[in-house]
Amino acid sequence: MSQKYSLSDLQYLMARLRDPQTGCPWDLKQTYQSIAAHTLEEVYEVVDAIDRNDLNHLQEELGDLLFQIIFYCQLARETEQFDFDQVVDQITAKLISRHPHVFPEGTLQSVRSADIDEQSIHKNWEQIKQQERQQKGKNRVLDDVPRALPALGRAVKLQKRAASVGFDWSDATAVIAKVREELDELEQEIAAGTDQSREEELGDLLFSCVNLARHLSINPERALSLCNRKFVRRFERVEEQLDLAHRSYSLEELDQAWQEAKKTEQKKPQ
Repeated sequence: MSQKYSLSDLQYLMARLRDPQTGCPWDLKQTYQSIAAHTLEEVYEVVDAIDRNDLNHLQEELGDLLFQIIFYCQLARETEQFDFDQVVDQITAKLISRHPHVFPEGTLQSVRSADIDEQSIHKNWEQIKQQERQQKGKNRVLDDVPRALPALGRAVKLQKRAASVGFDWSDATAVIAKVREELDELEQEIAAGTDQSREEELGDLLFSCVNLARHLSINPERALSLCNRKFVRRFERVEEQLDLAHRSYSLEELDQAWQEAKKTEQKKPQ
């Protein structure tokens, strides 16, 4: 039977990679900043495996992502900032605190004796998170929405946070009207505005579309990702019909091939 490695083995491996005398030169050169881009890439690969329902690949990608966490913890341990055990302790304590409906006495062993509705859970969750923000000295509503988030995801978080204090549209119909208003304003800037004003108005339009997605309970990142995949499928069918690499086609010919690709997809859902 092949050896089964444990979490402690992975931590030992990481320490060996960072050993000043016998470690890996590449790993020894890394910093928090230099590996941050690798971490983001690993997150996207995890999400991609989930979207493709490739669970075998997901196992591998989760391992790659876990290694990133171990790497950060090793860097912190070397400067006596924190270690992996402290990370685990902190997240466990925070989750116990955020789930009083599961751990009513604030201990990992405590169990609730009565049911609680989801609305109350959500309300308590927001109150607890607000208390945590205040303890960190972040008293403004939008203070701790990370700036480094992708724009679509950050827009969702900003809107949800604003909505938590009542700053929100009443329903999706009102948001649709706002989308139309922003589109009208963009058209005006396209006709007579500057590059900067057009960029600003396009941003307003995109922000309103994110708001619409939120009111429809749709993840805008996933919706756009699915649209991207659909575009690739259809464009590849266009490539099957036309020799795009060796000759040029009129817009009418390209559109006809595109319409045929759409018809094919409707007959054979992907």
